[in-house]
Amino acid sequence: MDFTDLPALNASLNSVAALLLTLGYVFIRRGDMQRHRACMLCACGASVAFLASYLVYHWQVGSVPFTGQGWVRPVYFSILLSHIVLAIVILPLAATTLLRAWRGDYDRHRAIARWTWPLWMYVSLTGVAIYLMLYHW
Repeated sequence: MDFTDLPALNASLNSVAALLLTLGYVFIRRGDMQRHRACMLCACGASVAFLASYLVYHWQVGSVPFTGQGWVRPVYFSILLSHIVLAIVILPLAATTLLRAWRGDYDRHRAIARWTWPLWMYVSLTGVAIYLMLYHW
């Protein structure tokens, strides 16, 4: 594996995080807190692994320009901008959500998780979309 493999790995990690977030949501709706906890911790692990891999890749390669033209260009940059902003927001939000669950403060955990889950899901899914648009368009 070399640095050129990392974007595909990053997209895979984002996909895994999205799948685990979905499963975690399903499990908590069914009242299965043990499986919910496992999925959410694994989603966090996948997202942390993504961030590490992403930083290593861009440290080595730098910025990758988007070469798409026409209508896809403003679509790409709109997705990219919202993804970047929400990726910054999700870091402390997810950490706070996980910390509240860890401490057993479930009422406050639920209150913030209602915001964390959809934003985290959006960041994970748009990460995959950005990869596809940037490397396969």
